[in-house]
Amino acid sequence: MYDNNSHRSILTNRERQIFQLLVEDNSTKEISIQLSISEKTVRNHISNTIQKLGVSGRSQAIVELLRLGELSLN
Repeated sequence: MYDNNSHRSILTNRERQIFQLLVEDNSTKEISIQLSISEKTVRNHISNTIQKLGVSGRSQAIVELLRLGELSLN
């Protein structure tokens, strides 16, 4: 799976969706409703991404994903 910048993404499509919604200031509950998944599943995706990046929380994960070009501020 490759994104538009022709580099291999470290995120799954679902992880990217969730973090993009976090950047847009949605809560875990709002994300779960929008994506029709449980809040626990949303938290699991967030946790997996934090582990992949080796950071200590959501905010650091967002900063790192923006730095890597995995997310954008719209």
